[in-house]
Amino acid sequence: MLWGGGAARALSRGLARRRAAGDDHADLSFQTGLRGTAQNNSWKIQLKSSSTLPVPLTETKSRMLTMKRLGNFSTSHSSVDSKEMKKFQLLAHKWWDEEGEYSALHSMNDIRVPFIRDALLNMSRNHYLGNPLSGIKILDVGCGGGLLSEPLARLGASVTGIDPLEDNVRTADRHKSFDPVLDKRIQYKSCSLEEIVEESMETFDVIVASEVVEHVADLEMFINCCSQVLKPEGSLFITTINKTQLSYILGIVVAEKILGIVPEGTHEWEKFVPPEELERLLESNGFSVKAVNGMLYNPLSGSWSWMESTSINYAMHAVKSGARGQSSPTDDLSEMESEKCSATAGTAV
Repeated sequence: MLWGGGAARALSRGLARRRAAGDDHADLSFQTGLRGTAQNNSWKIQLKSSSTLPVPLTETKSRMLTMKRLGNFSTSHSSVDSKEMKKFQLLAHKWWDEEGEYSALHSMNDIRVPFIRDALLNMSRNHYLGNPLSGIKILDVGCGGGLLSEPLARLGASVTGIDPLEDNVRTADRHKSFDPVLDKRIQYKSCSLEEIVEESMETFDVIVASEVVEHVADLEMFINCCSQVLKPEGSLFITTINKTQLSYILGIVVAEKILGIVPEGTHEWEKFVPPEELERLLESNGFSVKAVNGMLYNPLSGSWSWMESTSINYAMHAVKSGARGQSSPTDDLSEMESEKCSATAGTAV
């Protein structure tokens, strides 16, 4: 019990005296007194055990809703894995620490952003200096804190970032609010991919799912949902980890257990996806794979580079099938949008 024996005995003696005097409310007063004493002592114990103030009620409710959301995602009808989400819940406030747990994702932008940009430009006849992706609607699935959403928006794209963790979305929202341009070009939503399928059928020109598919609960459902929200002839970009002995040694043993590049337990080798399996799933859902490039991370320099082998990490570009003769999404830019493109603005990637 959280309350002391002396206080309980005192309340018992008081109860006996009031019963003898014929007080009908004695038992109710006794129970109320016990609750009050217990709560008072519990409060004291809380204060002794923590040097911080109690968590505000609004924050407590927010955490309870988040945990409820995680529990709901454990059903077989969701591609979201609740165990995976709980891992990232603890790191939601660290997305923009370039020297922290997500440092490798920060440096990955050096190759994944140009990979996405160049593939889209090669499919388009229109090139706009300073805003090469102007007029393109991109869905960033599993956007986290917005590490990929922001550079894509700086290239002129209109980006929607979704993530099932509310804390991730809150971090992403806060960070983009410091830049008025990004604040207009990016919107974030706390939801899963399948939750927006009905309202977003064939809405997006591009989907990016970077370092996501190795964390989903149902990969086939995930790919199917991507196909549904992507426009015909739209592009899907995926970066992930191959399922090989080498990827286990470097991606889990070295990266997590020895060097601590990412927190231990972040990845499960059983959920890594071979490019052949991913390509098969994409083709069965109406995609044509255009490129598969191997990726290598150097922990000493903290940088990424391309390589021929896909035995560790790889990036894939696939295009959804569409009607013959239909123009590419990147060609469907209105004249008004082209006039908005600045001929002098520079873009940092």
